Amino acid sequence: MELTAWLSLAAICAFGAMSPGPSLAVVLRYSLFHSAKHGIVASLAHGLGVGIYASLAILGLSGLIHQFPIVYQFLVYGGAAYLAWMGIKILMSKSQGLAVSQPQAATSYAKAAQDGFAIAFLNPKLAIFFVALFSQFIDPEKMTLTVGFIMCITVLTIDALWYFIVSILSASARDKFDLTAKRAVIDKILGCAFLLLAMRVIYQSL
Repeated sequence: MELTAWLSLAAICAFGAMSPGPSLAVVLRYSLFHSAKHGIVASLAHGLGVGIYASLAILGLSGLIHQFPIVYQFLVYGGAAYLAWMGIKILMSKSQGLAVSQPQAATSYAKAAQDGFAIAFLNPKLAIFFVALFSQFIDPEKMTLTVGFIMCITVLTIDALWYFIVSILSASARDKFDLTAKRAVIDKILGCAFLLLAMRVIYQSL
């Protein structure tokens, strides 16, 4: 793969990762109210989910989705349900303002990884996006395992790196501006954001 083509691919992937959405909300919640490490774990799991979709896109998942639209719809509605469930769970929790120095309830890294991965994997539009994106950069006759690996690892790395940076910066902002003390307000905002994102997913699918 030529360097110029790779740089173009990397730039598009970076802009895609930076666009606000449910993934950003998940990473922010873990890094703000648990720790930077929780946010990083969610980021790496999210990058893995995105990387899997990139790999499946190369293997022709988009064609399978078009042949079996019920599978696509199942994943879309599953993703919307997961977002709604997270939003309701946040809104129903009795969040209280906390001092930054006050210890918070432990949340496992496995839970952070689960949410980070699920937000990516329950978004089948990623497969179609990657098929459309990759088609602009590869010649099917020249496609090799090495080229496919480079493209997939590029997608995974850029996505995970972006949310890694978000985790570090948001955790730093939490400590600097005592954002944990405003957890009740931020939780309500995030809860509503998850519900609105779930409704947007359903609206777009209809």
